[in-house]
Amino acid sequence: MKKLLRSDAAQRVLAALIALYLRLAYRLSRWTRVNEAVVKRHIDSGQPVIMAFWHGRMLPLLNFWPYRMPMYLLSSPHRDGLLMVRTVRHFGVRNIIGSTTRGGTRAFREMVKVVRDGNAMSVTPDGPRGPRMRATLGIVFLAKLTGAPIIPVTYSTTAAWAFGSWDRLLLPKPFGRAVVIFGEPITVSGDADHDAIEVARAALEASLNDMTAEADRRCGRVPTEPAPLDAAAKMAETAS
Repeated sequence: MKKLLRSDAAQRVLAALIALYLRLAYRLSRWTRVNEAVVKRHIDSGQPVIMAFWHGRMLPLLNFWPYRMPMYLLSSPHRDGLLMVRTVRHFGVRNIIGSTTRGGTRAFREMVKVVRDGNAMSVTPDGPRGPRMRATLGIVFLAKLTGAPIIPVTYSTTAAWAFGSWDRLLLPKPFGRAVVIFGEPITVSGDADHDAIEVARAALEASLNDMTAEADRRCGRVPTEPAPLDAAAKMAETAS
C-alpha cells in the first residue's frame, strides 16, 4: 500500500476520492454556522485574512470557502503533504509548499507576499507535526508583517470517525448534525514586541481551544484535549 501511494497516479486518484467524499459528507450533513458574518465582513471589504484552524479539524472546512477572494494553504513537502495539495486543489484552494524543516523561510516569504497581494491564507498553527492544539509563532509573525487579522475557525459533528493520530483527526460521516464556529479576529500590531507577540499567540491558542471544545459539546462529543504543555515547551525549546 505504501509503495502504491508513492506513485503520482495513485495519489491523484486518492485525492479525487477524498475530495468527493468530503463534498458528500458536507452536503449530507446539517450544518449550523456560528459567527460567519465576521469573515464575510472582511472579505466583502476586500481585506485579506489569515484563517487559522487546528490540523485535526481541517478537512471539512475546505467546503466553507465560497468567496471570490483566492485562498492559499501552507502544505508540507512530504508525501502526505503532497496528497493534501492534490486534494485541496479540487476545492479551488491554492498551495504554498514548505514547513519548519524544509523550505520554511522561502515558504514564509511567499505567504507574506500572498497576503499583501490581497489573498486569504490558511494556516494550521499546530501543523504539520504538532504538538496538538498548541499554536506556534509563525502565524503571529505573518499577521504582524501583513497587518491581516487572524480569524480562528473550527468544527465538530455528531457523526465522525475520530482517529488516534497525533492531531486526533476528526473525519465527518454523512447524515450528522454539525457546527462550524468562526472566532473574533485577532490583530497584531506592526511594532509588536516579543511580549505582545506571545500574548497574541496565547490568545489564538486559547480561542481555538475554547471554540473547539464548544463545538464538541454542541455535538455531544467529549472535547479533544490539547497536547500537554510540556510537549509544547519542548518543541519551542528545540525551535529556538
